[in-house]
Amino acid sequence: MFERHPTPISEQIPEIPVSPGDAGAAFTLSVASVEWQTLVLWSIIHGAFGAVTYWHTALPLWLLPLLGAPIVAWHASYQHEAIHGHPTRITWLNTLLAGLPLMLWVPYGIYRDSHLKHHRNEFLTDPIEDPESFYVTPGQWAWFSEPRRMIYRAVNTLAGRLVLGPLFVASLFLWREAKGLPGGRGHLKDWVFHAIGLALLAVWSVAVCDMPVWLYVLCFAYPGSGLLLLRSFAEHHAAPDVDDRTAIVEAEAPLALLFLNNNLHVAHHSSPGVPWYALPRYETLRRRMTNGRQERIYHGYREVARRWLFRPKEGPAHPHL
Repeated sequence: MFERHPTPISEQIPEIPVSPGDAGAAFTLSVASVEWQTLVLWSIIHGAFGAVTYWHTALPLWLLPLLGAPIVAWHASYQHEAIHGHPTRITWLNTLLAGLPLMLWVPYGIYRDSHLKHHRNEFLTDPIEDPESFYVTPGQWAWFSEPRRMIYRAVNTLAGRLVLGPLFVASLFLWREAKGLPGGRGHLKDWVFHAIGLALLAVWSVAVCDMPVWLYVLCFAYPGSGLLLLRSFAEHHAAPDVDDRTAIVEAEAPLALLFLNNNLHVAHHSSPGVPWYALPRYETLRRRMTNGRQERIYHGYREVARRWLFRPKEGPAHPHL
C-alpha cells in the first residue's frame, strides 16, 4: 500500500525544446519537492468539508448538496494529484493526506493503481486493458440482456452519467472486487486502509456532527461522485489513432479549479507529472510546440451538455478493438 511511486516525477515530465524568442521560454517544468500551493489547497478542501459538515444543521437542506458535492469532487481531484506524486515526494505521506474516502466507495490505493494503469496511453478506451473505460467488447455487448443494454446506453448520455453514473461505477467496481476475492487476498491492504478512513469519517460526520448517514450519501458522496463524472464524460473517445483518444475541455474558471485543470486532459496524458497549478501554462506551450495539430477541443462543459445531455456520446460497444 505504501510502495514508492512506480514512475519518478522527473520521468513523467519530458524536456520540451523552446526557442529563445518563444513566449513560453519562461515556463519551467521543474517541480518542487514540497508543493506549498497544493498543501494550501488540501487545507482549504478539508477546512471547507469540516465547516459544512459541522454546521450542516444551520444550513437549508437544498443548499447542502450545492456545497457538499463540489467539496467531494474537489477532494477527488486532489486525490488525483496525489496519485501523480503531489504535493511531496514521500509516497506514504501523500497517501495519508489523500486517503480520507469522502466518496465512500473506492479505496484510494485501488484508485491509484488502476489510474496509473489507465495512463498506458496505447490502451486508452480499451475495455479490457483500460480500467477507466466505459466501453465493453462487442462480444460482451452481444451477450447483454436488453435491460442491461439500456443502462449502458443511459450512462453514455451526460444526464445519465450524472444521475445514474455514481451508482453504475460503484456497483461495477464492487462487483469486480468481489470477483477477485475468492482464493486470494486481492486488495486487502487497500481495503483495510479504506476501512480506517471510513471509520474516521463516521466518527466525524455521525458522532461529532450528528449527521445521518443517508444525508451524507445524498448530499455529499453521491452528487460529488456525479460531479466528478462530468469531468471525465468527454475526456476520452474510441479512435484508431492513439493521439485522437483524449480530448480537451476548455472549462470555465470555477469548473477548471474544481477539476484542478485536469479538463486539459491531453496535456495531462502527455505529461502526467505536471502539477495542477502549472497545467494551463504547460498546455499553452504544448499547443505551440505541436505545430497546430488538430485535436478534440470542446469550448466548455456547456458545449458538452448541448451535444450529449440526452443523446449517447457513442455506442457502448468499442468500435476499434
